[in-house]
Amino acid sequence: MKRNQFSKYIYRFTACAMLSVTAGCTNLDEVLYDRITSENFLQTRDDVTRDFLRAFEHSYWSIQGGSTFMLQENSSDEMMTPNRQGDWFDGGQFQRVHYHTWTPQDGYTTDAWNALYGGVTLATNSLEDLEGITDPSKFEMTREELDGMIAELKVLRAWLNIRLLDFYRNIVIVTKVKGQTEGGAQATPQEAFAFIEQELKDALPKLSTNTTLGDNVSGRWTQGGAAALLVRLYLNAKVYTGTDRFADCATLAQEIIDGKYGSYALESRWDAPFDYTNPTSKETMFGFPGSFAQTHWQYDGGMYFWMLPNLAPSYFGFTDFGNANPKYAMQPGLDVDSVEYSFTLGKPFIKFQKYKDDLRLKKYKNLGNSKREGMFLYGYLPYTNAAGKQDTVRGFKGPYPLYLRDQVGKFLDAKPGTKIADKVSNMNNADNNSGIFPVKYPFYPSDDANKISSAYAEVRFAEIYYSLAECKYRAGDKAAAAVLLNTVRKRNYPAGSPSLYKADGSQLTDQEMLDEWMREFLAEGRRRTDLIRWGVFSTGTWWDKKPDADKHTEIFPIGQNVLNASPQLKQNPGY
Repeated sequence: MKRNQFSKYIYRFTACAMLSVTAGCTNLDEVLYDRITSENFLQTRDDVTRDFLRAFEHSYWSIQGGSTFMLQENSSDEMMTPNRQGDWFDGGQFQRVHYHTWTPQDGYTTDAWNALYGGVTLATNSLEDLEGITDPSKFEMTREELDGMIAELKVLRAWLNIRLLDFYRNIVIVTKVKGQTEGGAQATPQEAFAFIEQELKDALPKLSTNTTLGDNVSGRWTQGGAAALLVRLYLNAKVYTGTDRFADCATLAQEIIDGKYGSYALESRWDAPFDYTNPTSKETMFGFPGSFAQTHWQYDGGMYFWMLPNLAPSYFGFTDFGNANPKYAMQPGLDVDSVEYSFTLGKPFIKFQKYKDDLRLKKYKNLGNSKREGMFLYGYLPYTNAAGKQDTVRGFKGPYPLYLRDQVGKFLDAKPGTKIADKVSNMNNADNNSGIFPVKYPFYPSDDANKISSAYAEVRFAEIYYSLAECKYRAGDKAAAAVLLNTVRKRNYPAGSPSLYKADGSQLTDQEMLDEWMREFLAEGRRRTDLIRWGVFSTGTWWDKKPDADKHTEIFPIGQNVLNASPQLKQNPGY
């Protein structure tokens, strides 16, 4: 399938069904026009393509829709949504996520389930349509092309199911939706794991490689992408099933690096995996294609556009979306008196500052010609206002300039370094100066041709290196782990940097491994999963967060609305 054709449909496909019943005034025989089946809906190759793509757009939305991103990040030691002088309190729902005190009555416990199962249902419905095609030539397709589409849908469904397994553990395996009026029973985590694993293995040989697809790879599940999902599954297998699969994870990760499932390569610049060139980047193992004019879910309010202070778009020169709204920021590393907290988890900006020459530590700045430097917004953010005068970013709770800092409190108009009387630093006592903001994907100026054009890189080749490094570390081979990590890390530092790990891996500890996962994958929607795998999600301490009473918080409750609609389901333990 050509890239422009795929992009056109993935952005614009809309499923419409017009149901009509006509009855004449004198003739009471009913004429029905509502019989839409795969036999009469699928008439052309384009029909098959549209059917194939139905689940992709919803799945792209699901990276943040249904609060999925919020639940992964805000429940961890990485991101926060504090009460900013009344903004973002929202009935305390984000505080309950931070403190792990959510309940089945919290809407997001239902929303995430529905968002992910919405994708599973769409993918399964399309699978049933495509698997029902007995003569692909009728649609000017070969059997190989049709089997490839079916395989891609199974991989997409597996990706959704992995996330369901990660969130809820006791899930329903859906393989049929047509004619179904009731939901199925829950599978055990072991059964769900086995189903996902087998579905990926079965799909893998029927998929294309990125080498075969070339520049048409954007938005396509390939052999490399499917193998990468198996790496994710195996890396977390002990959490999901109780059985360690680190050896299988290592074997498969090494095969991917060796080129068995396609030709992949790491970018040489730290920002390139997130830039407008990433749809065809050799580091993107699977990405949802995005653009300013069409779909761009990672730039939506559910993710990165609300990971900015109010007037940050003016600082960027990107004004097409209006003002931002600071829903997300990084958790602080310093108290209100600028003293570093003593806990070891969290403190993301301090973890970056551990290596002083990290190129990502520069303040984010657009350089022109679709280029930028730096990954963080901090301090004052100057810009030229509509009157042509120099100004600086301000909040909406006072006219004073904002000074963004690695702290949480009521700083208001206090100048940097000024001691404030209010020493409270918690989720319920923040202002718009509180927290540093990461800018992972660029916000180029409104007149830049490549603004908001990045794909969402759901699977990056760097993840395979980090997964293999973790397996090597767990097996006692710190030297091999250090080499693998440095292969990725070297792009974050100047040539000859002392910040690379020593060749013997002696600097690596459990905490350093976990910190390095944070540095490389900050705000990519995986931190909760990593904390659970390292055994500290429920037992750890970080900013304004004490250990949980037990481990039942490692999975979310199934929302009460879901249980009400599906009485055959049983609530997860502890809820």
